[in-house]
Amino acid sequence: MNQTPPEAPTILVVEDDPHVRLFLRAALANRGYHVAEAETGQVALSIVLANMPDLILLDLGLPDTDGMTVLRRVREWSQVPVIVLTACGQEDSKVAAFAAGADDYLTKPCGVPETLARIAVALRHACALKDAGGEESARFQTGELLVDLANRSVTVRGTLVHLSPIEYDLLATFAKNAGKLLTHQYLLHEIWNLACLDKVHYLHIYIGNLRKKIEDDPAEPQYLLTEQGVGYRLVDAEPWDPSRGQEAGADKAGPPPPR
Repeated sequence: MNQTPPEAPTILVVEDDPHVRLFLRAALANRGYHVAEAETGQVALSIVLANMPDLILLDLGLPDTDGMTVLRRVREWSQVPVIVLTACGQEDSKVAAFAAGADDYLTKPCGVPETLARIAVALRHACALKDAGGEESARFQTGELLVDLANRSVTVRGTLVHLSPIEYDLLATFAKNAGKLLTHQYLLHEIWNLACLDKVHYLHIYIGNLRKKIEDDPAEPQYLLTEQGVGYRLVDAEPWDPSRGQEAGADKAGPPPPR
């Protein structure tokens, strides 16, 4: 029998549906994670207070209290990664969850590969932030795209890409939050200091221009993905290795396709 090593991350699954808990427990245990479970919000908060997990999978529909309340309580004193579980079509819930401090979301029913991928990205970012003492890295690379935050430069396959100041600020914001979904509201506030969503067309215009400059095919983006009705996400993929050359680089697997 395979034993989970003591240093393996602990994932807290907060879900009242026993079938979903069983599915998640099996998927996480098979990947080598420790798994803790809670079927109510109060039990979840007790577990978090007693033994902080490395990541929380949080269902928003709990029998004793809604998941949003649990999320807000946790965010009062912890920045542990939280991935919320939502039903298909609950876009308002997704937006509210991000506003309350969620790191990501999964739509139920969720497949094993996507669930494990989202968890791995969230844990990797939390680990990087901890190792850096909370300081932002000066460089971010995904596939063939490199964002040098220290020098305010962007390259694709080693070629400099010329961006407008707003385009750069937008891409830098994504790079600092790579892998995380950034809502329309968050981006409007960060880039234009706007608090309302009636200017969301600003985003559409600049995202379109940005894709024309960093994507091979703007209509089928590999890096900057749309989360319909919620926001955008910059893919966090393996860096491009220039030593492999153009021909080898063409053979390697690129960033995952748009979802």
